[in-house]
Amino acid sequence: MKALFVSLSVLLFSVSLVAKDPVLMTINGNPVSKSEFEYIYNKNNSNNVLDKKTLEEYVDLFVNFKLKVEEAKSQGIDTTKSFIDELRGYRDQLTKPYLTDAKAEEDVLKEAYERLKEDVEVSHILIRVDQYADPEDTLVAWNKIQEISKRLQHEDFSAVAKEVSEDQSASYNGGYVGWITGFRTVYPFETMAFNTPVGTISSPVRTVIGYHLIKVSNRRNSPGEVLVSHIMKFTSEGDNALNEQAKHQIDSLCQLVKEGADFGQLASANSDDRGSAVKNGELPWFGTGRMVPEFEQAAFALQNKGDISEPIQSAYGWHIIKLIDTKPIPSFEAKKSEIERLIKRDERAQAGSKAFIEKLKKDYKLKFAKGTAKDDFCTLLQDRTLADSAFLAEASSLKKPMFSFAKKTYKQNDFLSYLKENSSTEKSSAKDIIDEKLNEFIEKELLAYEDSQLEKKYDDFRLLMNEYHDGILLFEVSNEEVWEKASKDTAGLAAFFKKNKENYTWDKPHFKGRVVQCKNEEALQAAKHIIASQPQDSIDKQLRFLNDSVVNIKIDKGLYVQGDNKFVDHYIFASTDEFEPDAKFPYVEVAGKMLNDTPEEYTDVRGLVTADYQEYLEKEWIVHLRNKYPVKINQKVLKKIQKN
Repeated sequence: MKALFVSLSVLLFSVSLVAKDPVLMTINGNPVSKSEFEYIYNKNNSNNVLDKKTLEEYVDLFVNFKLKVEEAKSQGIDTTKSFIDELRGYRDQLTKPYLTDAKAEEDVLKEAYERLKEDVEVSHILIRVDQYADPEDTLVAWNKIQEISKRLQHEDFSAVAKEVSEDQSASYNGGYVGWITGFRTVYPFETMAFNTPVGTISSPVRTVIGYHLIKVSNRRNSPGEVLVSHIMKFTSEGDNALNEQAKHQIDSLCQLVKEGADFGQLASANSDDRGSAVKNGELPWFGTGRMVPEFEQAAFALQNKGDISEPIQSAYGWHIIKLIDTKPIPSFEAKKSEIERLIKRDERAQAGSKAFIEKLKKDYKLKFAKGTAKDDFCTLLQDRTLADSAFLAEASSLKKPMFSFAKKTYKQNDFLSYLKENSSTEKSSAKDIIDEKLNEFIEKELLAYEDSQLEKKYDDFRLLMNEYHDGILLFEVSNEEVWEKASKDTAGLAAFFKKNKENYTWDKPHFKGRVVQCKNEEALQAAKHIIASQPQDSIDKQLRFLNDSVVNIKIDKGLYVQGDNKFVDHYIFASTDEFEPDAKFPYVEVAGKMLNDTPEEYTDVRGLVTADYQEYLEKEWIVHLRNKYPVKINQKVLKKIQKN
């Protein structure tokens, strides 16, 4: 129901008013601007609306709408928790497009897609350091990676990787990672790899596990994805007997395939990869970077559907691979929703927010105060945590200015309040913790301030929020004064029906009564007795007592015209159509009365009467509201209304 009054569309364009927005009307002394009326009028009177209204007609409807909103406010509905929570929920949804940098988000999407179209062949050297490490440990790791970088100017990358890399696999692969594409590694690693020219080694790049040096050996257009099946025999490092046995078995299976044996049947019966063996060896679709390099290289080397590789060895065992199908990278539009899901999982998810924060810092002229305001916190936090009571007690005396924006200054005590609500037990350095928390605090305050300015900055947002505000109030007050009232006011419905009974005449006679189907003669006689002897409001209850431990009767009660019910047609309307009672309930009693022209009471046509009664209450309510609240319309401004 609320959808009738509250628009669910989010407008992303900004409507700027060049001149001062004049007042079109006042309702109970409260002004309604020309822009608000134009927005609602044009939205509800657009080309795709069937029931268009003239301007004069719509002014009348709009005044009625605003009068109901005024009544809702006079009843205090706009101060209730349910109203405040519901409006806040709508606002939270509407603010999202306004509190991010849409261009930055689109740029990240397109960057990700372009990277998915290309593969980069890389090796790396890793020096591990935790992302929350102390500055001393971080410096040690930084110095190590710098020394390694210098060595690589004149030494072989693979040899150095085997010697110093803290990636365990480097000891046997010389740091070789293989071909990667977008989303196959963490974002900083991916970005450095794609930005490093072929044949060169990157500068150090830090990820969550440490510092990396990346060697880029080659680039190629992405081959897309392949669908393959495989037969696999496991091997184990150091188990020569098992490895020789696996090699012998895979060679024998390969020979059988060459002689025409069914690949799927061989995989099902012989492959050690039981997850794929049950599917005749078939693996899910995969692209670059999803499989170990040896397997991936062999799979993508197959040219034609049905081609089968020679046995190849990976770190897990021996494989024979059969190509089933290939597919290229889909178009950007086809891939976009998947890319959006992938982006939410890594660092680039914050790109739009970060870009927006940087814009706010410039727009609102963020400035840091001179002096030791931040250093004071760092000093007090040494060898403590943010939750330490001694730290909090000593910091409570700090009052210096820390930063300012939009003509508001934030002091140390403001920052301390944030720290109390967002404390942690991190083991990082005091400086890193304070830097991180201060950035969080600044971002929070910037976004909160921008949020508070949305109605002032964007006319479309202000108008849409006002529409939600009034729409919720309209629903609640109308439900109270008309809809729910009409459905519950049985005395009012009865009186209204009695007064307007002539409006509910029928074209066809109606039978009002019961159809009782009975299992046997005894149940039929008992039912007849109840119907004849009991008051109308007790009959159904008494009839149900006949169904004690077994079902002896079935009851159908209502208003019927000819054609609605075969029993009523036969016994009341004397239909000549072929008639047979139900075999299990062959004894039938039809009892009631004929209503030829009009219903007997309002319950006979409850839906129609309720709808008409609601309309009556609505009209009476509008008359009351127009007498209660003064309405003034500026005719000069009304003549300037712009119609779409």
